[in-house]
Amino acid sequence: MTLQMTIAAPFRNMGRNRLKKSEIVFYLAIDRHWMNREQAEKVISMADAEGLIRKEGDYFSIPEEFSKIDIPLGYKPSSEIFEKKDPVESLAAAIAEKNGIEINAVISEMNALMEDEFDGNLLPEAAIVILAREYGVGFEEYLDELKKSIGKID
Repeated sequence: MTLQMTIAAPFRNMGRNRLKKSEIVFYLAIDRHWMNREQAEKVISMADAEGLIRKEGDYFSIPEEFSKIDIPLGYKPSSEIFEKKDPVESLAAAIAEKNGIEINAVISEMNALMEDEFDGNLLPEAAIVILAREYGVGFEEYLDELKKSIGKID
């Protein structure tokens, strides 16, 4: 949610639906002093890659639902917005949260499934989806990222 809040902030503060890249960078780096210019440009690139922002010619816009995000008074993004989140860990955390168990237990169960049931012939991405189904946790929102992470395997 932090990246969503960070990218929504300039639009909300300026009360506009469309902003130029330079206006977003100015807001993040110069007006708010949240980061330097390179980091502000990286935030825009990350938001674009995750589909949180759309480019329309020289302008960027955010989805309508982002304009309703509550940005707390005194909000300042942490450095964790620059960290790429592992989709396997994210889905494991969702399973753990929904079922009231520790994430380590979910990871252990995933590892046991990969080794015991499939003799090490199952990728973590597939194993976590199997566990999500067993625990009744929706995994559809994670599928694109899981597929991308599988594509990185040589």
